[in-house]
Amino acid sequence: MVGKTGSKAPLDPCLEPVEHQPVPGPATIRVVEVLATGSNGGAQEHLFSLLTRIDRSRYETSAVALSGGPAVRKLQKAGIPVLVIDEPDDAIAVGALAAHLATVRPDVIHNHMYRAELVGTRAAIGLGEVGHRRPYVVSTVHSSRVRSAEDREQLRRLTPYIDQLIAVSRSIERKIANEGRDTTRVRMIYNGVDLERYDHQEPCCTLAEEYGMEPGSQIVGVVARLEPEKGHPTLLEAWPAVLRKVPDAYLLIVGEGGRRDDLERQNRQLRIAHRVVFTGRRDDVPAVTAALDVAVLPSYREAQGLTVLEAMALSRPVVASNVGGIPEMIEDGVTGLLVPPRDPAALAAAIVRLLQDPSLADTLGRAGHDLVHDRFCIELMVKAVEEIYDEGARSTRLSEVTAG
Repeated sequence: MVGKTGSKAPLDPCLEPVEHQPVPGPATIRVVEVLATGSNGGAQEHLFSLLTRIDRSRYETSAVALSGGPAVRKLQKAGIPVLVIDEPDDAIAVGALAAHLATVRPDVIHNHMYRAELVGTRAAIGLGEVGHRRPYVVSTVHSSRVRSAEDREQLRRLTPYIDQLIAVSRSIERKIANEGRDTTRVRMIYNGVDLERYDHQEPCCTLAEEYGMEPGSQIVGVVARLEPEKGHPTLLEAWPAVLRKVPDAYLLIVGEGGRRDDLERQNRQLRIAHRVVFTGRRDDVPAVTAALDVAVLPSYREAQGLTVLEAMALSRPVVASNVGGIPEMIEDGVTGLLVPPRDPAALAAAIVRLLQDPSLADTLGRAGHDLVHDRFCIELMVKAVEEIYDEGARSTRLSEVTAG
């Protein structure tokens, strides 16, 4: 497209073609992804998006999961080979993974989450020690969790053997440095949203019928694992104040996890059960999110907050905690509303503000949608990871030639 001055209009960064640099050896680059657990979560969703959008004509990908679960089944359903090594003993898991890698002979292994970093990196080291080709080791740090001194020491010892760390936000970059792990190369790559999946999503139209909601009621929702760091207790504590201002509102809590019983008990004690719905796992999360009047993420800590991006991609107005990588996505009052963590009064006020001001909610939703298109599309994430795989394959193959 050419403008009035004759200059070409800038390309959409999400649509720019990829220009791969030459890699010696076979045209296909073999990659094994190592996933710490096959349960649901942001890291698992990241890996699914990556492997279903990567250039399969150039990259031969497979996965190893250190436990089974719905994420494994989802990958397999998409045609991605997955080996499950369901072995709680790390030493045995390392041996099994090393044997698998010796057979597959990947150019790159890519670890996702803490236990995968330990098992995957040790397996790669072990291959080199017994004379096999050592693959290039990449690890993505998905979690903002503060680990024990023993865990941090294990990671520090292994980091020099990891060729490249990926941080999913600037906040995680700082965490890596604070843990003394910036002894290897660190690259920041934001998680991306598959806009083909979210851009033209119709909202779920059966929620009221499914959960006995009064027709026409406003729905506020949180999509997150029911785990301590996600901040559900603060949201429940805030909900009575929301109902005092907007009595017809419902709160939808979407997800599963170990804290469900505790949260349901809190819900009963607050006497708000008639306006709170625990849905458990939903396989139609995009459609459910599209049906929300306000999307909330009340986390106490957060590496990035992929569900925030997904809501923004659907033009949903967002209220989220001002923690971790979230403020890298949300500018308060521009692309969403930020509130302090563990502050039910502030959280309630922000939710009420959007429920009572549809014009503001619409403005924030559209601005968030535009931001995701500009900076957080899945194509940008996949291109950046493909560049790392190319670097890794080049390094692995050149070292093999040198050794030979």
